[in-house]
Amino acid sequence: MDFAAIWQSIKDYFSNSYMSVITFFAALIIGMIVIKIALVIFSRIFTRAKTEKITQNFLLAVIKFILWLILVLILLSLIGVEITGMLTAVSAVVLAIGMALQSNISNLANGIVIISMKMFKKGDYITVGDAEGSITEINFLFTTLTTPDNKRITIPNSTIVNSAVVNFGANPTRRVNFTFSVAYESDVEKVKATVIDVMKSDGRIYLDPAPFCRLKTLNSSSLDFFANCWCDSADYWEVYYYVMETVYNEFKKNGISVPFTQLEVRSRTDEVVMPYNPAPLKERVEKERKTEKSHLREIMDDINKKIDKTKNKKRKEKAKKQD
Repeated sequence: MDFAAIWQSIKDYFSNSYMSVITFFAALIIGMIVIKIALVIFSRIFTRAKTEKITQNFLLAVIKFILWLILVLILLSLIGVEITGMLTAVSAVVLAIGMALQSNISNLANGIVIISMKMFKKGDYITVGDAEGSITEINFLFTTLTTPDNKRITIPNSTIVNSAVVNFGANPTRRVNFTFSVAYESDVEKVKATVIDVMKSDGRIYLDPAPFCRLKTLNSSSLDFFANCWCDSADYWEVYYYVMETVYNEFKKNGISVPFTQLEVRSRTDEVVMPYNPAPLKERVEKERKTEKSHLREIMDDINKKIDKTKNKKRKEKAKKQD
């Protein structure tokens, strides 16, 4: 592509007449107005379609880039610049940039996948590998999380697409699980009733599905009860802390003890008798193992036996014929 020829074409275009200048700037202004109107129209379409805000920003940025590229090509054609050569040069530049930024292009493609598939949305609490937090931004290349202790984690989109993602906010409701340990002398039915009554006392907890509590494990020092209830995803931690604190208080109120780790120690006064077999160790008898030579010898012996058997048979047949 000859940049000197392009620059000469631009000077010739603007020096020919005032109408050429007016046409160029009129096309530029009209193009800018059309781009703004088109972006507003697309924005309203996305809003009516209830598209995620992050998705809207992503798609509008792509549309804006394409529209401006078209406008630039139109203006260059008005000036008289050969578009074919320009497109060839742009393609070569894009190819070179693409090869240099393969990982970023992968992140871009995966960003499109994330947005189009609606894997998650802004505000969802997710876990990706060892990272977890609330989504604050999804852009072309990265997804940004904010941890509960206000740390910022930036994850490449390709890492998210190629990893298992746990989305805690995907569904409107969540199940809250608990394990309560009590002493062995505790009344099982009383423990179950206490836990379920606590759950039913909180209006944020659903009664359908009903709260659940059953004895799960006979542990070394305690009876372990498994319990769960359902609530709105937004109320998960408030419900969890309320149930844990209230159940502990109700256990104390109802005389249900929470055991510490226990170790039972017994003092023996009797003489410990350890029975044993007085017989001496048996003598070693070596195992007979077949070697390759003995195996070949066995094969040859079998062949010789078959040959001898065949010869004897032929002799007998010959003797019968002579008789």
